Order: sequence, then structure tokens, then C-alpha cells
Amino acid sequence: MSSGTEQDEDRFRRVYAEDFESLLAYALRRVAHPEDAADVVAETFLVAWRRRRDIPIAGAARLWLYGVARRVLANHHRGGVRRQRLGERLRQQIAASAADPGSEVPERLAVRAALAGLPEVDREVLMLTVWEGLQPHEVAAVLGVSPAAVRTRLSWARTRLRGWSVTIRGRPDMYSTC
Repeated sequence: MSSGTEQDEDRFRRVYAEDFESLLAYALRRVAHPEDAADVVAETFLVAWRRRRDIPIAGAARLWLYGVARRVLANHHRGGVRRQRLGERLRQQIAASAADPGSEVPERLAVRAALAGLPEVDREVLMLTVWEGLQPHEVAAVLGVSPAAVRTRLSWARTRLRGWSVTIRGRPDMYSTC
């Protein structure tokens, strides 16, 4: 190791020891959760380690670290805003598509009981077609069978389900929610 590198590492260690607490206090006053402050300080010192040759000598190091921490905090806050917006959009989508699950229980039970009476491959063909919206050639690719076999098994499954008084045409609501 060269003496320049050793000096940079020693300076980093000194700066870390001298300024960790003040930097943590700085971050704690600017975030909502203590664990976020710990992340900010860790990221700040990671930047400092990577740029240890740029750390100013003497008392200016703490001011330099505050500048780094300020930029890290800005990134942290932008990320938080993005996460909040994404979470809100997701909550709105879920609320818009979610019906009262209690109202669907009898239909779900009937569909599950009917599906349980089918052979495994027929059940998978039916679920991939109705629930996942796949075409016969796509189902064939998933299951490793021919599209003709998929169409035949789909027809058999529909016929068997008619005995359960369950009608499968296209994508009825009770199938798309199970």
C-alpha cells in the first residue's frame, strides 16, 4: 500500500470518528424514522469512502460531509415521494378492482369444488384459459402439448363442468375472481 493511500484511509478513519455523531444528529433531525437517519449516514460515509481523496483537510471535512449528507437526504426524500405515489396508485387500483370478498365466497367454493373434480391437466388447461386469458396455442406452449390437445381438453373440461351447473363462456366474473 502506498503512503498516499494509507494517508487517505487514515484521514477517512479520523473524519469518521470525529464527525459520525454530529452527522447522525444532522440526519435524525431531517428524517421521520431513526432507521432512515442510519441509512443516510451510512450512504454519506460510503460516498466519503469512495471519494476519500477529495475529503478536505482539517475542519472543512465536516462541512464537506454535511454537503454530501444533504444530497443523500435529497435523494432519500425524492425516493420516499416516489414510493408514496406508487403506493397510492396501487391502493387506488386495488380499491377499484376489489369487491367485497364475502359476497364471492359461495361462488368461489362452487368453482373450486367443480375444478377439484377435473383431472389435473384439464383443470390447468381451463384455469390458464379462463383465469389467465391465454389462447390455446399459448396454453400448449406452457404445458408442452399440442394446441389441438388443449382445445380437446378444454372442451372436455367445459362439458364436465356443465354437470356442476357451472357455465364457462369467455370470462365470467365468478371465474376471474377465484
